[in-house]
Amino acid sequence: MLTRLAELPLLVILLGVTGGLTLVPAVHGLATDQPELARDFFYAGLILLVLTVMLGVATAAFSPRDADRSHLASLAGAFLLLPVAMVLPMREALPDTTLMNAWFEMISSFTTTGATVYAPDRLSDTIHLWRATVGWFGGFLILLAAYAILAPLNLGGVEVATGRVPGRGAPGTSQITRTGEPAERLTRLALQIFPIFSFLTALLWLGLLIAGESSTAALIHAMGTLSTSGISGQSGLMGSGAGIIGEVLIFCFLIFAVTRRAMPGLGAAKRSRLRDDPELRLAALVLLAVTAILFLRHWFVVRAEGAIDTGGHILGALWGIVFTSGSFLTTTGYVSSEWQTAREWSGLGTPGLVFLGLAIMGGGTATTAGGVKLLRVYALLRHGERELERIIHPNSVGGGGGAARRLRRDGAQLAWVFFMLFAITIAILVATLSLLGVGFETALVLAIAALTTTGQLADLGAATPIAYGDLSDSVKLALGIAMIVGRLETLALLALLLPIRGRN
Repeated sequence: MLTRLAELPLLVILLGVTGGLTLVPAVHGLATDQPELARDFFYAGLILLVLTVMLGVATAAFSPRDADRSHLASLAGAFLLLPVAMVLPMREALPDTTLMNAWFEMISSFTTTGATVYAPDRLSDTIHLWRATVGWFGGFLILLAAYAILAPLNLGGVEVATGRVPGRGAPGTSQITRTGEPAERLTRLALQIFPIFSFLTALLWLGLLIAGESSTAALIHAMGTLSTSGISGQSGLMGSGAGIIGEVLIFCFLIFAVTRRAMPGLGAAKRSRLRDDPELRLAALVLLAVTAILFLRHWFVVRAEGAIDTGGHILGALWGIVFTSGSFLTTTGYVSSEWQTAREWSGLGTPGLVFLGLAIMGGGTATTAGGVKLLRVYALLRHGERELERIIHPNSVGGGGGAARRLRRDGAQLAWVFFMLFAITIAILVATLSLLGVGFETALVLAIAALTTTGQLADLGAATPIAYGDLSDSVKLALGIAMIVGRLETLALLALLLPIRGRN
């Protein structure tokens, strides 16, 4: 039966999974004595499952000419169409909301952006759990797609390591998984990744429970961490009962958004040691530099005022900077409860530009993180290092083996192309938002938040927090489309839209 299901179009399968996921908030509604909410989610899920069966019967004989491109198109279609299906249970559970707000909430959750148009106390814990579940599903889908769809086509950052033309797969080009029949590969990797992803989520959930957080809030934060959606419940992370211990646990699990080699049981984790991973080392270097700069910024202000405190303020400020910086680097967006301590210690405001830069840099390739990805930044750094060496010794030969030379040459070129596409996309989105009546600074912050899938930048990236609920419907529509572009990446969309003969 599993083989027959795998032969259905990917979009139909994902619609069925969406219907099944509504059981999570439905069961939670029953467990918390909210039968009306439970009924709303159950009936909405039942409708989606019936629709899935009908579409499955209608498309049972579907056989694409190019299965790889068909799966890539299905992935793009999933981020376009599934949020519309997810609006049904959201609309049933929250009847006084508008369709645009419900769509924006679902597309923000599904793309792991985490932006919300609702005040936290307006939604019940059951609805917050649905948001987190949608974000967790979106994180798993993009993780699965990175291995089973994007990697064989040299997309999603893999093109930097292989040095091959993005969008064109060939035997032996994937450095993450072996090639095979697309449907078989997708099924095999889904059965391999899902238990690992679920186990890590359950492990963090258990850790947060032990640390003192409530069961629902712990589950929401566990899902938000593994999917890098940064979704919270009514109390938020700052009001979490787990305190600093919970933040330490979340920070440790952010490593899975920095490097794919940290994910146990996958091929990439077996081929090299974790400490040798360039993305992990670059992330550590960036975090160390940002923490030192921000801490010294606070330190010199306090010292100038003659009010240096050698006690809890220093340690609290250090932890608040480390955790929050690491969270935005992985495009998760959680803010430490000690972040306010650093601000109160020196009286300085939020350095929003730093968080914008961290979110643009993003996490690792083949992870749930957004941004331009650390591997692309690393390739450009190594290319710059090599060019400086050639200025001093023009006739020198670069070492490191064929893989290192390919990364410095072809990989750096492809990374630069992606950077340019990313910058052009930001410029286009800022111009669009400006035409829709949004101020330049606000438009810039919102554009970067959407394209890096870090919705929490609206709170810390600008001089004053930006409320998504106050934006017009046209602005929300533009940001929703930008979230899809940021989640799928521009290269993947170009590979889907451009003809194969034009990519050589």
